[in-house]
Amino acid sequence: MTASPLLLSRPQPGCAVLTLHRPQALNALNAGLRAELVAALQALDRDDTVRAVVLTGAGKAFCAGLDLRELGTEGVPVPGTAYDPVRALTAFGKPLIAAVNGAAVTGGFELALACDVLLASTEARFADTHVRIGVIPGWGLSQKLSRLIGLPRAKEMAFSGNFINANTAERWGLVNRVFSPDELLSAALALAVDMASADPAMLRAYKRLIDEGFGLPLGDAMALEAQRSSEWAAVQTPAELERRSEAVQARGRVQVG
Repeated sequence: MTASPLLLSRPQPGCAVLTLHRPQALNALNAGLRAELVAALQALDRDDTVRAVVLTGAGKAFCAGLDLRELGTEGVPVPGTAYDPVRALTAFGKPLIAAVNGAAVTGGFELALACDVLLASTEARFADTHVRIGVIPGWGLSQKLSRLIGLPRAKEMAFSGNFINANTAERWGLVNRVFSPDELLSAALALAVDMASADPAMLRAYKRLIDEGFGLPLGDAMALEAQRSSEWAAVQTPAELERRSEAVQARGRVQVG
């Protein structure tokens, strides 16, 4: 029996882990893995028992990008069509944490950047090899990376195809934090548990506001925030706001950091 290219687990209440599971191919995104990932994300987005998701890879790599052997026979998949994993990640309404356990290359790099938060193992490496392969990015790398790490650094990665290590990625602002390989998944799950403890409707609304506002000029984004804030405030009750305020204060008294 052929092993599934994607594993789903639920190690904590409210949290799910999706593991890219083609370790012999460095978790390269063939058509089967792309289809399963899209279907799993759509199902988890509809599942009210899941409030946060961790995406990681099996073996030594996070994801080596599109399967080059498959590209040689089937060509480059068209972005935005069926089985587009980056589109599915972008449309996902709940928090997504990338636990980058190893190499994240080209399409795999784009997969990580489609998540909300990136945590990395000390074994993680990042590279944009589009120029080496001869393919123009279609999943956002040419635009997202420069906005995260600055234009000159993004161009250095794009034009050279060179790898950067996890510590450089953290210093450049590409990843939030770096952990030892043994600590990475537990750290990602701990963060997922924190996120999952928040009100799910609030999480979805706030994520949508941040993502939509980020694509706008600042003035338009501020206007969007004002509109959404007014709409949200109109349906809140004083009693509910007081209850939440007390819960926040209680959490702050015991939380470390």
